[in-house]
Amino acid sequence: MAVVINFRKAGKSIFQSFLQSGTAGGIILFVCSVLAILVSNVPSLTHIQEFWNITAGFSFGSFTLEMSLAKWVNEGLMAVFFFMVGLEIKREVMVGELSSPKKAMLPIFAAIGGMLMPALIYAAFNHGLPSANGWGIPMATDIAFAIAVLAILGKRCSLGLKVFLTALAIVDDLGSIVVLAIFYPSHSLEMSYLLYALSAMAVLLSFNLLRWNKPLLFVIGGVVLWYLVLKSGVHSTIAGVMLAITIPSKTKINEASFYTAAERLVSRFKSASKGGADVFTNSEQVTVLHSLNSKVDDANPLMSRFEVTLHPWVYFLIMPVFALVNAGVEFGDGVWRSEFAPQIAGGIFFGLVVGKPVGIFFFSWLACRIGIAKLPSGVKWMELFSIGMVGGIGFTMSLFIDNLAFTDTAMIDAGKAAIIITSVAAAFLGYVAVFISGRKRTSITKSK
Repeated sequence: MAVVINFRKAGKSIFQSFLQSGTAGGIILFVCSVLAILVSNVPSLTHIQEFWNITAGFSFGSFTLEMSLAKWVNEGLMAVFFFMVGLEIKREVMVGELSSPKKAMLPIFAAIGGMLMPALIYAAFNHGLPSANGWGIPMATDIAFAIAVLAILGKRCSLGLKVFLTALAIVDDLGSIVVLAIFYPSHSLEMSYLLYALSAMAVLLSFNLLRWNKPLLFVIGGVVLWYLVLKSGVHSTIAGVMLAITIPSKTKINEASFYTAAERLVSRFKSASKGGADVFTNSEQVTVLHSLNSKVDDANPLMSRFEVTLHPWVYFLIMPVFALVNAGVEFGDGVWRSEFAPQIAGGIFFGLVVGKPVGIFFFSWLACRIGIAKLPSGVKWMELFSIGMVGGIGFTMSLFIDNLAFTDTAMIDAGKAAIIITSVAAAFLGYVAVFISGRKRTSITKSK
């Protein structure tokens, strides 16, 4: 998924700069993954895993909702993650790299190839076996880790490549959501709850059309929508994407109205000054600030406000907690105890390490060949293939689908181990490939 990177570091503490850097989310995710693996492989720490099996919930009269902590993370917190993904997809479609056919064709074709080829490779390894349902595992790219690799590479990776990978990941996320909703339901469908969920979504869409931009309305409506989707049999995380579709992107006032109102309020603020440094003691200035804040909310789309608010929570809390819950696997002979482990591991490894770059490269070449797309300015084909190797880092979504694809614990663990090993291999190979191709680009630029 896309990561918002703030490059303005002047005047901020080292810790703040770290949190806002492109590598921060990937580093924290990596640390939590290592901790989860450590807990699973050190005998004196394995009891910590039992914490996630604790049941938690609440009751209100005859209504009861209880799940294990692990399920609250996978069903609840990850719905917020998918809400963030949905907002990013919506933004890119409206104003970003997917906002016009000319911009969108290359990342769309590349993402299709990057999803289709890994799925086919996995299917070839597991054809006719009980493990065949895991074909969705190698389809996804973990953008947090991928962006971290590119951030470490610095100027050796051009801005055009970074934008391309981000747009590709957005389409990749959309494809994964569709696959998740259609092919990996949490249990059998309950049509009555599904209709209730669609009705709740329709109500939220009406709020949007009526320009009711109060965040609380959509938060409460989103919780109701999540519960109905949970009960419907469709995986509850899809509720996050459904909610994102309903969030208003338009503002109550336009640019000119905001500028006029803000200018008037700033003038009032200045006129109310009593020469003191503490605004809190000046009731008139406090009133003006409240009015100005209200105008800012009227001019700032609710969609943007949700994105800015949720970004640190998703990348620095929800994804790391997800890793702590799901990345734990005991490495050793036991992890390969499933008789289908070789096929699962082979499908995931070759799907991500080979299928991803080949699929991205070939479908990008095809789009350019038929004339509906073109490479980003200054980007060479070797660089695009290299960035496809970075796209082979599959982690968060791959682990998520691994838990849904299999019911057998041994197969789930084999999938986890293969995902972790493959992601490390893809990160290393992608780093080397982009480093070499970037060095060639840098040398050519200097010679000119």
